[in-house]
Amino acid sequence: MKNIYSFSKLLLASLIILSFVSCHNRTSRNNVSLTGWSSKDKKAAGFMGEAKYKGQKAPPGMVLIEGGTFTMGHVQDDVMFDWNTTPVKQQVRSFYLDETEVTNAEYLFYLEWIEKVFPPSDENYKNIYQSAVPDTLVWRDVLGFNELLTENYLRHPSYADYPVVGVSWIQANQYCKWRTDRVNEKILMDKDILNPVFELDSMDIKGKHFSTDPYLANPYLLFEGDSTIWKNKGEFKDRFPKTSDGILSPKFRLPTESEWEYAAKAEIENREYNNTRGRKKYSWNSKYTRNKSKKFRGDQLANFKQGKGDYSGIAGWSNDGADITIAVKSYDPNAFGLYDMSGNVAEWVADVYRPIIDNDANDFNYFRGNIFTKKMIDQEGKVVMVDDNSIEYDTLDNGNIVPKALPGTLKYIPITKRDAYMRNNYEKAYNIDSKDGDLASTKVYYKNEDELETKPRMYNSPIKPREIGESGFIMQKYDTEHRTTLISDKSRVYKGGSWKDREYWLDPSQRRYLPEYMATNYIGFRCATDRLGPMTYKRRKPTTTKPRY
Repeated sequence: MKNIYSFSKLLLASLIILSFVSCHNRTSRNNVSLTGWSSKDKKAAGFMGEAKYKGQKAPPGMVLIEGGTFTMGHVQDDVMFDWNTTPVKQQVRSFYLDETEVTNAEYLFYLEWIEKVFPPSDENYKNIYQSAVPDTLVWRDVLGFNELLTENYLRHPSYADYPVVGVSWIQANQYCKWRTDRVNEKILMDKDILNPVFELDSMDIKGKHFSTDPYLANPYLLFEGDSTIWKNKGEFKDRFPKTSDGILSPKFRLPTESEWEYAAKAEIENREYNNTRGRKKYSWNSKYTRNKSKKFRGDQLANFKQGKGDYSGIAGWSNDGADITIAVKSYDPNAFGLYDMSGNVAEWVADVYRPIIDNDANDFNYFRGNIFTKKMIDQEGKVVMVDDNSIEYDTLDNGNIVPKALPGTLKYIPITKRDAYMRNNYEKAYNIDSKDGDLASTKVYYKNEDELETKPRMYNSPIKPREIGESGFIMQKYDTEHRTTLISDKSRVYKGGSWKDREYWLDPSQRRYLPEYMATNYIGFRCATDRLGPMTYKRRKPTTTKPRY
């Protein structure tokens, strides 16, 4: 009897403790310790949406590149002796990168969209479509017969899965911006927030399209305030998702040089016993270009020029399968799951070219090319959108006319000195030539840059006379001054070897440059976007420590 009484007391005590713990856990889950507001109270007061963030998903066609440290610019061969691949230790943040280069099929979808929304027949838009079309004449050669490639490579279905070429750095950059809006538009359509705009019979889509920045500023800025485009059903009924809901994709962009090189090297497969000093010559884990497997022994591991007049090898033997470019995914991916990081086409990256990256440079997510901007605000305190009456065009050095921003997007302007006043991380908007000696190396370094008629330059590159003729086109003139270099603030880096390059250029650390407005038949591109939150999908459990008394 005594034992039963003792057991009853113990059981009652256990139930009281469990009730208290359960109550405490429920309270701690619902309350924020810093304010005492529960999540239920927040929702009732309109401070918090109902959607639950489920983590960032890889965008379509992209793979996660987990960040880390690596030696940028570490090459095994430097037969050019230009010393522009000085080894520098760098840290790269995690990001997403396209599995393959952007193909002709994907780029044609972009062109068809541009033609439908901004028809070239309209006087307001006549230069927009043409500015996006690749230069198909890059296939021409004065001593070669390539006219069929000029006429067919971009649009014929035989080349649909081939990487797009003839695209300048400026065009590649514009494609990345456009892709941001199309991805987010599709996300909102799938969430039953946005109606399929092209399927609405009542809407004239000419000059109207979804753009992410105006949507985040005020959804009713889009489509001239037409409310019929919005569904607002499903989990986001009666409200618009915000950045804090985490469903919209971050902006797409070209990868930086350090990101591209890190992803191409994929040193994760070459690290034994935490040895991070392993050297890889190519994007695959070998110092040779031929396959060692029994089934494909002797075949090339990439598409490149094997020698003078040898672009594909002998028919049926030691063949890389292509005389020009080849369909993406024709070769095995590297350890990150990326295709053609060595060979097929070289690729644009975001950086402005400089001959050397020294040890004084930033060692965290290095990038040269920043121009800091802000949204343009009118006198009423509202953001300003580009419309048909305010389209601004820029005439490039090669005479092409390109829009600075598409109608239906927000206007951005460079930050002012007032915006950067008393900051310790930047001083001005234009930072392309930062720390490369421009100001300090000139005779007038003591003068304010605003007082100078021309901006002091470290590199004596040609300056194209920018005279516009009566026809509206730039007059074809050349710089007659004696110049010593082609390096300028418009010189952009491209990486990786191509179908037209010898084996030397397949090394991911090799780097070359070309003006941002020029295009070739051997340079393509792929897009990147940022990884938000943890570096990897493998979440680490937080460590719990006991309080010390």
